Parts: sequence; C-alpha cells; structure tokens
Amino acid sequence: MRPDILMIEDEPNIAEAVRFILTRDGWHLALHDDGEGGIEAIRDQRPRLVILDLMLPNRSGSEILSELRGEGDPGLAATPVLMLTARGQTAEATTQADAVMAKPFANEELRAQVRRMLG
Repeated sequence: MRPDILMIEDEPNIAEAVRFILTRDGWHLALHDDGEGGIEAIRDQRPRLVILDLMLPNRSGSEILSELRGEGDPGLAATPVLMLTARGQTAEATTQADAVMAKPFANEELRAQVRRMLG
C-alpha cells in the first residue's frame, strides 16, 4: 500500500509521536530514519507528502530535497515537502520546501499543516 506520508526523521521519539498523531487522523504513514536512503525511499514509495528532517545522519534534508526537486519524473519532483527544523534553522529550509515547521511543534499545528498540504 502506498503511504500518504513518508517521514524521514532520525529521532525515534519524534518519528513515533508524529506517526501516532497522523495515523489517528487516518493517514497511512511510513518512516525512514536515515538521510542516505531517503531519496530511494521516496522513489520507491511515491508518497503524497514527505515530512523531512533538515538534520539527518549521512545526508541532510536539504540534499534530499534538492535531489527530489531535480528528479526527471515531474510527478515525483512536485511531491510536497514539509521540512522540520530546529529553531533558528528555518532560513536554510525554506528555499525549496513547500512548508517549514520548527521543532518542537504543537500536535494541532502539525495536523493542520498536513491537512492543508494533502487536502
């Protein structure tokens, strides 16, 4: 089953909290915890939305996002991306992401952002 959302996040507590919040709303969520395989996970799973941490091991969220936007497949390149950042890093994340949220964020803020991005 194709996930609605693919989250690439290396902090297990954050990833599980987001999974809990969004699956309660009925979204199908897949998790990936490493920047190295992030773009491959997006290509393989073709989610409707990517939630991407800026700071990841082995490859940054910015690098993954740049590669995604440069994809030869226009549908894949247009996949909406919600970038998660630590406070103070939002300027770096805003260049190609469709939306940016600073951690920590309120559960309702996340839910509202996902609804806006996925309808």
